[in-house]
Amino acid sequence: MTEFDHVYEAGQGPWTLLLLHGTGGDENDLVPLGRQLAPGANLLSPRGKVLENGTTLRFFRRLAVGQLDIPDLIARTDELADWVGGMAEANSFDPAKVVAIGLSNGANIAVSLLFRHPGLLSGAALLRPMLPYEPDPDLDLTGTSVLVAAGGRDPYVPSSESITLGKTLEEKNADMTIHLNPEAGHGLTEGDLVETSRWLTDLIDG
Repeated sequence: MTEFDHVYEAGQGPWTLLLLHGTGGDENDLVPLGRQLAPGANLLSPRGKVLENGTTLRFFRRLAVGQLDIPDLIARTDELADWVGGMAEANSFDPAKVVAIGLSNGANIAVSLLFRHPGLLSGAALLRPMLPYEPDPDLDLTGTSVLVAAGGRDPYVPSSESITLGKTLEEKNADMTIHLNPEAGHGLTEGDLVETSRWLTDLIDG
């Protein structure tokens, strides 16, 4: 199994949150948020392996802001999926109860996990995501719950791109929730956290 530097914190419940940080973050960034959102869940938080400009961590390469290196994204998506499966086996958590919480760059690789490995995630909260590439025409995400949270004043990911992603996922039968804050930028707001908490509670308690 491929390895990622990571944080793993065992919980008491059956669910596991896969925490995927944004550009410039690391494996510690979203752990407090994960614990706040789901106090009883296992937390699995890998560190992206790509160094941009020698210092900035990401999960996959990009050619410029908003221009993703799709072959690299696909290869690293498959690597991450393999690792998550191995971690489920090694830590005896239920692979059928994994929910991704992804921010920006982390949200985009979570989208790619949904596209390339349907069934790996029971759900995904995609915070400031974009549509990285078109999914397979035969993709069926029936039974997968997805939240897309967009900011109307996001300078990096126009909200229209996040909405397009949401519509694409809905067309693939995902159970979609779209949260648009017209005044928000790329950073998360209290409203994003409230909506994510509500969505996640519905998913894991439903």
